[in-house]
Amino acid sequence: MPAKTDTPAMRQFKSFKDQQPDCLLLFRMGDFYELFFEDAVKASEAIGLTLTQRSEGVPMAGVPHHQLENYLTKLVDRGFRVAVADQTQDPKEAKGVVDRAITQIVTPGTLTHDALLEQHAPNRVAAVLLDDPDLPDARAALAVVELSAGSFEVLTCPAAGLLDELAARAVSELIYPELADAAPPPTLRPILARAAGPGPAPTPRPAWHFRPQESHEALARQYRVASLQGFGLQDQSPEARAAGALVRYLRETQAVADDHPAALAHLQPPTRAADTAHCTLDAFSLRALEVERTIRTGAVQGSLVGLFLGPPAAGGCRTPMGKRLVRDWLCRPLAAAPEITRRHARVAALTGNPARRDALAAALAGVQDIPRITARVALNRASPRDLVALGRSVERLAPVAEAVQDDPAFAEDTAQITSLQQPLAALATRIRNTLSDEPPARLTDGNVVRDGVDEELDHARSLLRDGSKWLAAYQAKITAQLDLPDAKAKVKVGYNSVFGYYIELTAVQARDAAERLAACEMTRKQTLKNAERFITPELKAYEDDAARAEGTALDRERAVFTALLAETSNHLRHLDHAQRLLAEIDVLTAFATRAARRDWTRPEINDRNQLSITAGRHPVLEELLEGEFTPNSVDLGPTPGTAPDRAPDPADPPTQDARPNLALITGPNMAGKSTYIRQVALITLLAHAGSFVPAEAATIGLCDRIFTRVGADDALHEGQSTFMVEMTETANILNNATPRSLIVLDEIGRGTSTLDGLSLAWAIAESLAAARPRTLFATHYHELTVLEQQLRQRVQNLHVRVREHNGDIVFLHQIHPGRAEASYGVQVARLAGLPAPVVERAADILDNLRLSHHTLEDAGERIAETANRAANNNDNNNGSPATGSQLGLFTEFLPHPALEEIKALDLNTLSPLEAFDALRSISDTVTRPHQASADGGPEIAEDGSTI
Repeated sequence: MPAKTDTPAMRQFKSFKDQQPDCLLLFRMGDFYELFFEDAVKASEAIGLTLTQRSEGVPMAGVPHHQLENYLTKLVDRGFRVAVADQTQDPKEAKGVVDRAITQIVTPGTLTHDALLEQHAPNRVAAVLLDDPDLPDARAALAVVELSAGSFEVLTCPAAGLLDELAARAVSELIYPELADAAPPPTLRPILARAAGPGPAPTPRPAWHFRPQESHEALARQYRVASLQGFGLQDQSPEARAAGALVRYLRETQAVADDHPAALAHLQPPTRAADTAHCTLDAFSLRALEVERTIRTGAVQGSLVGLFLGPPAAGGCRTPMGKRLVRDWLCRPLAAAPEITRRHARVAALTGNPARRDALAAALAGVQDIPRITARVALNRASPRDLVALGRSVERLAPVAEAVQDDPAFAEDTAQITSLQQPLAALATRIRNTLSDEPPARLTDGNVVRDGVDEELDHARSLLRDGSKWLAAYQAKITAQLDLPDAKAKVKVGYNSVFGYYIELTAVQARDAAERLAACEMTRKQTLKNAERFITPELKAYEDDAARAEGTALDRERAVFTALLAETSNHLRHLDHAQRLLAEIDVLTAFATRAARRDWTRPEINDRNQLSITAGRHPVLEELLEGEFTPNSVDLGPTPGTAPDRAPDPADPPTQDARPNLALITGPNMAGKSTYIRQVALITLLAHAGSFVPAEAATIGLCDRIFTRVGADDALHEGQSTFMVEMTETANILNNATPRSLIVLDEIGRGTSTLDGLSLAWAIAESLAAARPRTLFATHYHELTVLEQQLRQRVQNLHVRVREHNGDIVFLHQIHPGRAEASYGVQVARLAGLPAPVVERAADILDNLRLSHHTLEDAGERIAETANRAANNNDNNNGSPATGSQLGLFTEFLPHPALEEIKALDLNTLSPLEAFDALRSISDTVTRPHQASADGGPEIAEDGSTI
């Protein structure tokens, strides 16, 4: 006798499980998707499903079939890969076990259901191939696909920059060739460990999927080509191998047969990403500037992207694909002046024309998520509602074109939309004339297709619609034939899924009409407590006709809908082109709306190493503070006379009136230093993305990268302290910055001892001043401000103004030239709520420490003297520190009165007793300031004089 776990259904389940051992398997059985064995236990623990048993020793948990998407969301969010096995045969037609097949594998990077995706964020899967996985300086070939939209991109980058590329592209899942020990390559381990926040889910794949021959076969089968050179790829290049492995993975997860001619039809051919097309923001900068999410809460609201996801009237995008595109533009801003200028010109045309903005807003309001709908069409998962939404969205092309048709800035957009209107207008008309205005979510619910579309469907529906009349007439006929004593009494004609149609008589009626039942050909089917149910040949015949009509209607609706899907599939390229145009116009409209609402200005973009912003504001804080924001300016570089067609060379000698490229910003905490430097970076980013900027005026030279070192993080899982992370990020900046870069640094060196930190901050500032990238350097090391004296043509001091009154301070949030006189740390601590005794003790200690150290001015003079001596010994340094002649910050001890007196002593002329007396005198001078003068004696100032 076979075991209870060896039934045909269980054997089928186990065969699917063997195919996908790393997935939870949802196995369709009737109206439920069931999980068995260990899968059921895992799902129960993860999302709280009720755990039961199919039979002894077989754990089971299930979810209703109509709630599949909800449960898929929960399982994928908890890190599971899920395989879905559907019934591919009508159970009524099955002889034995129902035919089933795995219809999809749901992974973090291959989601297509709306319920599983964030509307405003892309969801991409990538494949990576390293030329040498064991080397830290390896090159990485990367292929990236957004399955829900069909985009496909390939690129190469240093392995060290792989995390940045994945973050900028919002990659949710990363596939890579599995090593023999099943461990990821060493270079990938920090990325897969999610070193910089939430990172891509790792998915190892067999190494043979990345071999040249197998990769070429996968791409050639997908695009039906013999060579990849038409896509700009060499057949055996690393990019082609990564792309081929990724296509194979997508076909597997979407359960596409190898010989399927239209598999993944919406997937665009791979295009190569240009290395210099975008201004790069690494993963740390995206996080530090809060471009996508806030640091504290991880929420989109409060981030730069969040500004353009709000209400459309305030500058939010209206379409789902526009919301995703604005995220891509802000995370990957442009670096080429012509395209930036083109975006600015179109924003300018809309900013100055409120009527056109309103017309575009109205035209875009009805546009649905075209790319994700077309993806579901290509994957044969589109619902009737999807097609109706697609048709209505396509119809919005005409009013969009009409809104911009007479504007020269949009001439190219108008021409492209016009070329798309003819084929897509015909498709929209076909959808509108075929499907109901408000169809159900599922095809099997019926009433999807309009009357008059299919003759056979109309006939079946007429049988169903007339059924109520027939049943009413039949009910009256049976009532009359039974001739019940009560003239008002009527028999009941009902229906249930077990017995079908039946005639129901109460127990009293059945007794009174007992002699006439046979004459009416009524056969008893069921006896209830107070009623009897009967069937007649005439009612059974009607039931058979109605059942056939219902099945026929569903079959015809399915056939009509399938034909419409096929017709829609023929327009996937047109639809992709249309959605790109609509998304771009949507983002430009949002930019223009925000510019008009908040009085943003068009930036001037040039090819010089310049950063000049007049009265700039932080774009997010300005919104949160409802315009109550203190503006500030910045003016960095370039050297006057620099040719406009190139960035300055660090080897160029500075001219007499050269503008500094490095700004040192000092001031207390909470005064606004970090806000200021972030604000400058965000304004630069917005300008490169094509947006207007929150400022009175802005002239911004093209940037190749925006670097930031802001905040204090550690990476404990990698054994890295806060200071180690800080130095690693700073090393990345120093090693990769160019004169084209913008660098934002906040409190470099604070993670170690004061002298170590000051030394490092000093050396880093000197290096950046010499290399000449535009740099904003916020610091509490006031000693650094003497750099302005030594490197006057490279460094300028800025400070945040503070007003002090009766020991309290007021932050003015204004940036002015010069250095701050103090850090006001004790006062800030008082504002933060530190206990009063602690604050008072800190103030006392601070006073003593001030008396123990020489003044900053004198220290600066000594440092400058040392530097000048080194500079005079080097005739070829061109005004910048050269190797071997750096500023001698700690080549001597900091000056102190006692040290100066000791230096002045001539030991060759002093007797031992005289030397002892001199030393005691000096000791008295040093210790006297630290003693409280209880008897009212004189206090000693730090220069040795009496107060």
